[in-house]
Amino acid sequence: MAEPRGLMYPRTPTGAGSILPGPPWHYSGEMLTVEFRTDPANVAELLPGPLELADDDPGAVAIIWAEWQSCSDSFEELLDPARSQYKEVFVVVRCKYEGATYSRAAYIWVDKDFAMARGHIQGYPKKMADVWMTRPVTIGKAGPRLEPGGRFGATVSTWGRRIADARFTITGTADSAGFVNGHPMLHSRFMPAIEMDGRDSLSELVTMGGHDVELGPVYSGDAELVLHETPTEELTRFGDIEIIGGFYRQVGNSMGGGTTVHAEPNPMASGAAGDGAGS
Repeated sequence: MAEPRGLMYPRTPTGAGSILPGPPWHYSGEMLTVEFRTDPANVAELLPGPLELADDDPGAVAIIWAEWQSCSDSFEELLDPARSQYKEVFVVVRCKYEGATYSRAAYIWVDKDFAMARGHIQGYPKKMADVWMTRPVTIGKAGPRLEPGGRFGATVSTWGRRIADARFTITGTADSAGFVNGHPMLHSRFMPAIEMDGRDSLSELVTMGGHDVELGPVYSGDAELVLHETPTEELTRFGDIEIIGGFYRQVGNSMGGGTTVHAEPNPMASGAAGDGAGS
């Protein structure tokens, strides 16, 4: 009997039923970034050991709205847009591990299941949400132009409640789209043991980077950000924030696998008895 095929669940006779096609994955999209500063203690509480605060500007945070079109190497998803288009919002902090500085998605929300599943493979802590952002236009009046004076809005909502609003007005251009999301990503991949006794069957730190990167011009400007209190999200723990600036950029890249930089021993594989302690 043939083994079921597919990258992720459900694995099926042909693999076509898998929630996500196999890598490499290609991305093209638009990113609206708002950077702000908070008390570094508010960043530190988001970093599990052995991660530490970044040395430079440790309280810097970025919240990024992105609208993507993505596909596998077959490119067939592009002809079936429901399988390729999605939006997401991610909150990025910086951290230090073994002397190197990394970016890390502390929170992330997405509006399609295939993008959430792909993120879980990569260690992005993705949750489902409603995400909206203003699109630039080149024809007509129903949208901003990518030029000084162009105004954008962006929102994200979960469980029927707005959790963040941003506004951005282009004032000029810049050499980079901020500095918080400018390092290799370092994420946690974990899965609680089925016994639910505090152990993890999987507990890894992984890093990854893109290739075939293409970057459009950076539009910089003034930004506003409001973080809302809700019963299921914790963005207001950032407290009083200081806006650094806003940026808009079109980007493209491709991504496949990454690298495991640290893995906790798997007690299930060794047959060790659990003591109920968390890991």
